[in-house]
Amino acid sequence: MSDFFFGNFGTDLFREFDRLQRQMSTLTGGLPASLRASQGVFPAINIGATDDSLEIVVFAPGLDPSQLDVSIDKGVLTIAGERRRPEGATREDTRSYARERFAGAFRRVVELPSNANPDDVQAKYVDGILSIRIGKHESSKPRSIAIQ
Repeated sequence: MSDFFFGNFGTDLFREFDRLQRQMSTLTGGLPASLRASQGVFPAINIGATDDSLEIVVFAPGLDPSQLDVSIDKGVLTIAGERRRPEGATREDTRSYARERFAGAFRRVVELPSNANPDDVQAKYVDGILSIRIGKHESSKPRSIAIQ
């Protein structure tokens, strides 16, 4: 059973998981898991698809949409911008122990599938949510085939 489930790792599979967890802990500066979890990527993105399009939802509250840059080049969607720290959010002499609200420049990159049509893109920003719709090439859409 072990060769079937564990492949070449044998019974050392769990030792490999432990090694990987130690390496990740080193990379994140040994922070506890609860603090590492709050260091997410900004902005959060959901990606889905319909028969006709790819649907990308970017959760980016507090941004000026004119400061967002959305582009597609060689099958890669790039969303870039900057989230500024609110005026008066903290005093200069305040030492921070935890920061959960990201401020600064950001860039998210999404590799698009080959059926994405870069000539059919719509984007709109409403109430802190950037919605991007990318059409699919006509040849990749499902269609019914008549049987003779």
